[in-house]
Amino acid sequence: MNIVSSAKRQIILDTETTGMNQSSGPIYLGHRIIEIGCVEVVNRRLTGRHYHEYINPQQPIDEEAIAVHGITNEFVADKPKFHEVAQSFIEFIDGAEIVAHNANFDVSFMDHEFSMLQPLGPKTADICQILDSLAIAKHLHPGQKNNLDALCKRYGIDNSARDLHGALLDAEILADVYLLMTGGQTKFNLSSEKAGQEGGGIQRLSADRTKLKVIAASADELIRHEERLDLVAKSGQCLWRG
Repeated sequence: MNIVSSAKRQIILDTETTGMNQSSGPIYLGHRIIEIGCVEVVNRRLTGRHYHEYINPQQPIDEEAIAVHGITNEFVADKPKFHEVAQSFIEFIDGAEIVAHNANFDVSFMDHEFSMLQPLGPKTADICQILDSLAIAKHLHPGQKNNLDALCKRYGIDNSARDLHGALLDAEILADVYLLMTGGQTKFNLSSEKAGQEGGGIQRLSADRTKLKVIAASADELIRHEERLDLVAKSGQCLWRG
């Protein structure tokens, strides 16, 4: 399984909906999208560009769904309808690779919304590549919990602001999870560095390095290091090996 995409432009995406139909089939008929959140990644770097819309679904939101995302019928009553934001959304994702957690869920809803446009909208797969980050997580961590909260804990990502689900917040968190999960650095801000410091609060060593104590790795540590590199190499790219 190639877990590192060759796509240059990726859109990390999440949606919130009026509910989830439990019937079988790829499309969750009877429910609508009420929030779309996307962040853009180019060459595995967050660009700062994002797309975010709340949407009036023109139907009631299930109480169970409100308990998850906190979006109420009253809140979306004055928001635009999907057909009013569809063109800007399509333009934002067109030609990119969509990365979503349990992508079939989000894409099914998107396709359902596109199918109700007049004139008929595109299939998501016709304008985007699609990558399921949940499938990647299951491949890397078989038999473990691989929801977004569990992955944040596993990769040391702060999601303390995530009391409720929200599409844009979840997309931002998923971007960090995805980039770390596939072996890449999420961001490294040098724009505000001061003398002797790098961005992100990382302190540069200014001491005489000839006096630094060097502690060599043990044989067991070297073996575990090579095993980890073997796992990274399976993704198709291992920067720590020539």
